[in-house]
Amino acid sequence: MVASPVLFDEICDMLLECGLFNRLPPEDIQAAARHFGAVRMDKGDVIFNEGDEGTFMAVVHEGRVSVIKKDLDDKPVVMGTEGTGHVIGEMAVLDGERRSASCVAASDGVLLTLSREAMDEMLEEQPRLGAKILRAVAVSLSRRMRMATGKLVDG
Repeated sequence: MVASPVLFDEICDMLLECGLFNRLPPEDIQAAARHFGAVRMDKGDVIFNEGDEGTFMAVVHEGRVSVIKKDLDDKPVVMGTEGTGHVIGEMAVLDGERRSASCVAASDGVLLTLSREAMDEMLEEQPRLGAKILRAVAVSLSRRMRMATGKLVDG
């Protein structure tokens, strides 16, 4: 399915603005854009819940998203807030496991979404492009893990 030309152009522009993909040439961004969707979020919207199946990941284009994990007493704890350019939900899409945390819109905004099926389609049809997108997501995840590890050590 191809998005309408206006939406497609908007997604291209959003991907071009996204720091996550700033190492990709514009022609790769344009080719990838047909696999992405864009959705508006309102403050308080639940994007996904801890334990859900990971059917998509998203890049925060505008706004902020709270990452929430339940503690041992089943009480929600805000683990962090992700803003523009950050990826959410990628772990479950990449490893096929259930969501490890919930994500809730901390403000109004826009998410660029990539479903697991669209990622698989991209990898099948355009493996080099799919590998570039996966690499960008993996680098983002790696940076986040390094920061988390640093926080644990610095206490």
